[in-house]
Amino acid sequence: MLSRLTLTQARAGLSARKFSARELATAHLDAITRLNPALNAYITTLPAQDVLAAADAADARYAAGNPGLMDGLPIGIKDLFCTKGVRTTAASKILADFVPPYESTVTANLLREGAVFLGKTNLDEFAMGSANMSSAFGPATNPWQKASDPSVALVPGGSSGGSSAAVAAGLALAATGTDTGGSIRQPAAYCGIVGLKPTYGRCSRWGVIAYASSLDQAGPMTRSVADAGLMLQAMAGFDERDSTSSNRPVPAFHEAVGKSVKGLRVGIPAEYRAPGLPAEIQAMWDQGIAWLKDAGCEVVDVSLPHTRYGLTSYYIIAPAECSSNLARYDGIRFGTRVDAPSLDGVYEASRAAGFGPEVRNRILMGTYVLSAGYYDAYYLKAQKVRTLIRRDFEQAFENVDVLLTPTAPSAAFAQGENMNDPVQMYLNDIFTVPASLAGVPALSVPVGLDGAGLPLGLQVIGRHFDEETVLSIGGALEAAAGFTHLPAVHAGAGA
Repeated sequence: MLSRLTLTQARAGLSARKFSARELATAHLDAITRLNPALNAYITTLPAQDVLAAADAADARYAAGNPGLMDGLPIGIKDLFCTKGVRTTAASKILADFVPPYESTVTANLLREGAVFLGKTNLDEFAMGSANMSSAFGPATNPWQKASDPSVALVPGGSSGGSSAAVAAGLALAATGTDTGGSIRQPAAYCGIVGLKPTYGRCSRWGVIAYASSLDQAGPMTRSVADAGLMLQAMAGFDERDSTSSNRPVPAFHEAVGKSVKGLRVGIPAEYRAPGLPAEIQAMWDQGIAWLKDAGCEVVDVSLPHTRYGLTSYYIIAPAECSSNLARYDGIRFGTRVDAPSLDGVYEASRAAGFGPEVRNRILMGTYVLSAGYYDAYYLKAQKVRTLIRRDFEQAFENVDVLLTPTAPSAAFAQGENMNDPVQMYLNDIFTVPASLAGVPALSVPVGLDGAGLPLGLQVIGRHFDEETVLSIGGALEAAAGFTHLPAVHAGAGA
């Protein structure tokens, strides 16, 4: 089934002319037609004729012997990336009809390498959430189901839940995501796919609708670790329009997968063995440690003493930056406008109508911590703690090559669960936030199922700009785990 292929397999099949890019695109368009009404993974799908025209152009390049890195590969684009001439909503009413006149750098890079865009995937509104429940276009649904009760709809994770659901269900070979505090890695773990948050600055933020600018980072969501490396190579690169963009060379990341990891030192952070960690998560973590030992790695206990303050610091810094970034949505220049007798009234009415409850909550939190009298007590202190967290990682990496932790403290939960308990919802990011605050690369790899038949992931964290070692270790975990399970809802089910 074409919908079960990895990017790497599809690329090889296209090169060998085993099937055409048009056939590959058609299979995914058919899958979207059949399954997206139930999964709601896509907010906007591109017209079939446009998708097939892009596929035909890719077939011509293969015939001419000059295909790009992603040529003919159908992918989903998180609806946070501006796409020229294609509606970009950030899953918000305030941008419900926004059609950008320009292309984000990351999507332009993918198009340059021949990728075929299928559509724009669902997300938490403005990427603010861990469950994909806050989208103005309705929640995306996880294609996995509990063995004991398949009637219960599960969250796909967030904020990149539409991307993770699409890849897991066979509605795209891969998809872009963004990660501010775990929004690539956590949904990847919930949906049984691979998710990579690159080093901050590795992929340009230009043209990506901002949530928290010092944390936001684009990355790939794929079916294999090698695919993540391949797609990152296409996405990454220096961009002078992004002042935080790195000018480092972009390696052939996928070639790191399959290399020997013998002799590499793997750190196990003591602080991540949190009280109340479910036994299944602990057992999976121990199994991952054993697999890496068998592969020749040396396992070392390390300490990251300030990571216990990661969540509290994150939920000061991120809302503060969000309150600043979202000030531009005022009903005047673009987006939803609600008329009122005064200018202030237009601002208030437009923002009240356009923003959902979670976005309003985070704007209010951010405005509060930035206000006079509270800036030093909250925002400035959180930034100091962030520096200490980054220093913890740097000191740990003086003695080890990577860190290994769980990705999330649980498997996917039911839609609507925890929605009235924001603290419990924020705790879903407890293992992912510290790496975001430190700006280091981190990868989630699916390694097994829990007792309910739902996927669980392990997280590999590496040094700044050392995605290659992260991918090598991730590849070793992937090979040892042999995770080949498919969700109940899949485009190729029964084939």
